[in-house]
Amino acid sequence: MTLDFAVRATEILLGLAFLQQSIEYLLSNRRLHLLFLARVGMCLLLISGFQTGWVLVGLAVLSLGMLYRFDGPYNGGSDRMSLLVLACLLLVHFLPESHWQELAFGYLAVQLVLSYFISGWVKIVNPAWRNGRALQDVFLYSAYPVSESLRAFAARPTLLFGASWMVMLFELIFPFSLLTQPSLIAGLLIAALFHFLNACFFGLNRFFWIWLAAYPSIIWLQGRLFGGSALLG
Repeated sequence: MTLDFAVRATEILLGLAFLQQSIEYLLSNRRLHLLFLARVGMCLLLISGFQTGWVLVGLAVLSLGMLYRFDGPYNGGSDRMSLLVLACLLLVHFLPESHWQELAFGYLAVQLVLSYFISGWVKIVNPAWRNGRALQDVFLYSAYPVSESLRAFAARPTLLFGASWMVMLFELIFPFSLLTQPSLIAGLLIAALFHFLNACFFGLNRFFWIWLAAYPSIIWLQGRLFGGSALLG
């Protein structure tokens, strides 16, 4: 995958992620509708490929305005990943040399890998995750919109114990998926399924779309590192 193709794929996926976030907000809240309508328009321009560099600047300005208005990220981790993807794309567009552009895009891929690995590490050092209790509590007490039928999973500790270890081990070994392209594709498919299930079970739909937007960067980085040339070469 070439850098240009990966960047363009990231722009389209980011545009779709921001579009979903903005429409979701407009449907649930009438405040600040002009801000989010402007964001919808910029997302459509970004997806279409019109003046993408300056559209990204506009989206960055709107994002800073949203940070000020909501006193920080509106939706926690998904908004932080959104800002990271947006910032890295801006650097790719406006850094003067291809070497620095590659480093900026590679940084996004490294942060994506770390997001999984660190999440796995935080879980595995927590006794509540190692014995399955943390996942059990998610179904029992979580404020996420879990239906009553799904809460029944809390009564199946053996299943949740196994699921906890599957999640932790996958997140911890995810960096090794970079060794080959087939293993990376398999790792990303599993990760996407994980985010999809979280969206279905807990309503964490924003995480699915914005993490997906960062996937082209890691596919490009794997090819750059192991496809015959080094990132710093």
